[in-house]
Amino acid sequence: MTRKTNRQFTLAARPQGQARLSDFELVESAIPSPKDGEVLFRNTLFSIDPYQRNLMGNGSSEWPVIEIGDPMGGPTVAVVEESRNPDFAVGDHVQTWTGWQDYAVSDGSDLRKLDPNIAPLSTALGPLGLTGFTAWYGMTKVHDFKPGGTLVVTGAAGSVGSTAAQLGKLRGFRVVGVAGGPEKVAFLKRELGLDEAIDYKADDLEQQVARALPNGIDAFFENVGGPLFPVLMEHFNTDAKMTLCGTIADYSDTELPKGTNYLPRMITLIHYRFVSIKAFATPYVLDTFPEFLAEMTPLVTSGRIIYGEEFIKGFESLPETFLKLFDGSHSGKKLIVRAD
Repeated sequence: MTRKTNRQFTLAARPQGQARLSDFELVESAIPSPKDGEVLFRNTLFSIDPYQRNLMGNGSSEWPVIEIGDPMGGPTVAVVEESRNPDFAVGDHVQTWTGWQDYAVSDGSDLRKLDPNIAPLSTALGPLGLTGFTAWYGMTKVHDFKPGGTLVVTGAAGSVGSTAAQLGKLRGFRVVGVAGGPEKVAFLKRELGLDEAIDYKADDLEQQVARALPNGIDAFFENVGGPLFPVLMEHFNTDAKMTLCGTIADYSDTELPKGTNYLPRMITLIHYRFVSIKAFATPYVLDTFPEFLAEMTPLVTSGRIIYGEEFIKGFESLPETFLKLFDGSHSGKKLIVRAD
């Protein structure tokens, strides 16, 4: 073991709107000891994802809300330090759900063994982890998307959106990605090979949308929500299909937004254009994870699915890095690497 205590970032307060650094508390406790049938592991990589805001409470969440004083939740990659379980050996790499803490124990039922010879360990938190699974399920299982036509993906420079957009290209769509800022737009077209990209931060948003969608929207993968959706919904074609994956712009809202009420217009569009809108939540569909890995592993290892990773060093940087997810500056997958 490299440490004598177990550091944890616990939930100190439920956010009032956007999360703040004061909502977290760094505490130290004794390193847990495994009982018969359990393993002790050391977390080495920590996933940072927008949905973790929902775990903090005072927001919408498909996951159980974290109790005050409990460690912040989320997936990690870890190495087994001590084993009293015959299915795991010291040195095994595993993917866990133990969140923002150095050490944890498990009976093994919630651990996924990882083989670094097949794919980099970090992919278990990205394209071969929950974010990749979210994109794959939303593009595969929610609607019977027909090849051809135009697919729009919002949040297309993020870890979920970029995977969904690339799956759309592989399945024969004309794909239009939406992201914030000229660098992200260039990335979508130059690196991911999308057909068009829209900068939602630009002053000419509506003109960009009109140019990028001359034939309307046939399929829509929604990640963002907020004021962007009313602009895009006007371009729904008859029988358009929309998958509602997430609404990151609204995760911190505790009441209805002020301003124009677009609901009557949206209902009219859905009604007269026969738009099908379906949502999903990953905790309820994890039984399809083996199918996801079977399709996605060769796509990732062969380079047909491109993924971006940003490694930030230091356990102490977890809260600050998490807050940056909501300022529109990030792209790709953020991963915290333990420095010791």
